Parts: sequence; C-alpha cells; structure tokens
Amino acid sequence: MELYSYLQSLPLSLFSCVVLVIFICVKWILFDSKNRKNIPPSPPKLPIIGNFHQLGSNPNHNLHILSQKYGPVMLLHLGSIPTLVASSTEAVQEIMKTHDLSFCSRPSLTVPNILLYGSKSISFAPYGEYWRRLKSLVVLKLLSNTRVKSYQKVRENEIGHMIHVLGESCGSTVDMGSMFASLTNNIISRVSIGRKLDGPKYKKLLCAFVDAFNVFNIGSYIPWLSWVDRVIGTVGRAEKIAKEFDEFLETIIEEHVNKKKRGSC
Repeated sequence: MELYSYLQSLPLSLFSCVVLVIFICVKWILFDSKNRKNIPPSPPKLPIIGNFHQLGSNPNHNLHILSQKYGPVMLLHLGSIPTLVASSTEAVQEIMKTHDLSFCSRPSLTVPNILLYGSKSISFAPYGEYWRRLKSLVVLKLLSNTRVKSYQKVRENEIGHMIHVLGESCGSTVDMGSMFASLTNNIISRVSIGRKLDGPKYKKLLCAFVDAFNVFNIGSYIPWLSWVDRVIGTVGRAEKIAKEFDEFLETIIEEHVNKKKRGSC
C-alpha cells in the first residue's frame, strides 16, 4: 500500500518511467530464469546492455580476467546478442574445426548492410549458397596459383619502392603502419584497377569507408533501439559514404569501358 501511495504521488512522466523500469526488470528476470538451458557459464548481465559494461576500455584484458573466472568458454550478452567467447586452443579448435558449420555464418550488421549492398561481400555475407558460390569464385579466379603469380611484378615493384623510401628516410622517424597500409593499397589498386589510387580525395574516401566499420552501432546489438543510429547520424553518414563510393566505382568502370572502346577502334 505504501508503495502504491508513493507511486500515485509521482508526476505522470516520472511515474511512467518508474513503471517502465520495473516492467523491464521483471520481464528480464522472468525471461532469464525460464531460458536457462545447458549453456556455458556467463557473468551477470544488466537489462538492455547485457555485459557491455564489463568490457570497459580494454576489452582484451577484461575478457582475459573474465575467462579466468568463468572458464575457457563463456557466454556474454552484448546488448541482446548472445556471444560465445573462446579463450583456449582446445575450445577454438572445437569451434573452428569440429563444429565449424554451426559457427561459420555472420550476423546482420547496420553499416555493412549499407556500405556493402546488403552485406554481399565475402567478409560479411551470411553462410549459405550465395556465400559458397562467392568463395568458389574468389578461390578459383582471384587466389589461384596462376593468378597470384601474375601479380608478382606488381608486388616486387611496390615493395622495391617502399624499400627505396625507407632508405631515403634513414635517420628519421618512419610511420611503418601508414607505410604498410599504403603498400597494401597500392598493390590492390594496381591489381584490381590497373593504376595507383593515392590522391588525397581517394585517401579521404577510403579512410571514411574503413572508419565507418569501426563506429559502434546500437541497432546491431539492441535491435529495438536501431532508430537511435539514425537519430545520432550514424546511418546518415554511412549512406553518404556509400553514395560517394558508388560514384567513385562508377568513374572507374567508365574509365575501363572507354579504354576498351578506344582499343577496339
């Protein structure tokens, strides 16, 4: 009765918030107790965010601490997404070899769906017939011995150029991370497009494209809060980058089409 009287005395907005919090907590407790099956040990989780608060700013270190307490195989809840964490050689072997088909698919994520045409790349496509066909194309057409050997001159040329730059930088500080990133970019662009793409506009677009994958998307972990990603601009930025990247690819395709036309004349 005292609780009821206290709730009645609250303003309507505050009363609604209190009722919502109580409802979520009760629903979470009941759901959690009913759905405990033969699952790996799991640290206590909070409503809505799950175990995110236990990852902190140093996830690798904190996961190691949790694994010492809960074992080499433990279950975390990242928002509402159950996530299995394996931290021993034996556990990883079970997952990657013995039960590989059970773990080989990939979840649907907000940014890859926008930037990669509904996650159509081999890195983000869910396991199935489409992914198997894509893998076959990559193995047979891109990574065959003949194809890889055909890129040898490009690799040697770019590595030689990097060594030359390092030689000229003798005695000064060199950012090796940036240099290796540039090496990889130059090799891939020469192999796939036929020329280097190292202009400032392209580098800016490429950095924005890569950085978009590193942005935390609430909707990927708490689906019913996916609207927040649009409100805070995450979706809008990804859509803008996708449009710019499409325009860039169209330009490259037009260059190759025009080059082929001139060659046939």
